Amino acid sequence: MYFSLSVLANRQTQPRLGLAISTRIFGGAVARNRIKRILRESFRLNQHGLPAVDVTVVAREAARRAAPKELRASLEKHWKSISVGC
Repeated sequence: MYFSLSVLANRQTQPRLGLAISTRIFGGAVARNRIKRILRESFRLNQHGLPAVDVTVVAREAARRAAPKELRASLEKHWKSISVGC
């Protein structure tokens, strides 16, 4: 598992994304920004299928060593579970 997601319904008409990328785990800005770029792009591509929720994503230590393809696949599973579960 590369990410931990927290999902709460919101009163908006669209989903919103919050990120928690720890400096302690990822170290420098380059690694943190890489993860954030992948997260934001994946959310942007999938937000139309999501209900009106606030999603907070916490990146775990395993995400630091994972390839971008693996991260995107993991996020796709999370987005699908949110859209089906809500």
